[in-house]
Amino acid sequence: MLNVFFGHDERAEAGTTVFVRSVIAHAREPVSLTPITRMAIGNQPEGSNAFTFRRFLVPWMQQWEGWALFVDGNDMLSRSDVSEILALADARMAVQVVKHDYQTRHPRKYCGTPMEADNRDYERKQWASVMLINCAHFAWRQLTPEYVARADAMHLLQLRFVPDDRIGALPPEWNWLADEHGENPEAKLVHFTAGIPAFTAHHDAPMASEWRAHLLSAVTASGGEPDPTLNHQKQP
Repeated sequence: MLNVFFGHDERAEAGTTVFVRSVIAHAREPVSLTPITRMAIGNQPEGSNAFTFRRFLVPWMQQWEGWALFVDGNDMLSRSDVSEILALADARMAVQVVKHDYQTRHPRKYCGTPMEADNRDYERKQWASVMLINCAHFAWRQLTPEYVARADAMHLLQLRFVPDDRIGALPPEWNWLADEHGENPEAKLVHFTAGIPAFTAHHDAPMASEWRAHLLSAVTASGGEPDPTLNHQKQP
């Protein structure tokens, strides 16, 4: 069974709903879903969301055993069985990521919401947003809550604590940046990096209609009527 740890920020709960529903809808193998929240791991620094740094404690939470998948989750859509990623696991590696090399088209992210922030470029941007983690690898042993709480942000986000030759690659469809690179019918995990389609400023992002279909299905499956404002919903 694949253990999936995903980021959750209560300021964008619609994103969590879509991510969880889309994972379950495509699962053909048992999968464990664990949200990473402020309450789950307290006393940690925060970036533009609640899980910016807490993600690096996944191996610690697993007691440095086995494999785990971390995904941002809160701004993602699954289009495949996430367990398929285990077929790509390489025991020689500490972590495997999509090695993005790009400059953003969006100088601001989460526009029009309390989360709005600069969306600056940096080396290895988005590498840590999807990580297939070999939790037993020695490179992770130093990452305790105390270490993460005082570590430099770029040291963590750029995975500088891992030797370069122990950072393996994943195919780009496992972290497809829809609002940067457009639509991709082969994408397995779609990532809305600048903001989820529930945010007014990002409602027309590539592949947004597929995201909204999952949100509307979640509403109607509960016996309710779909809210006609969902396509252009602005977070309070």
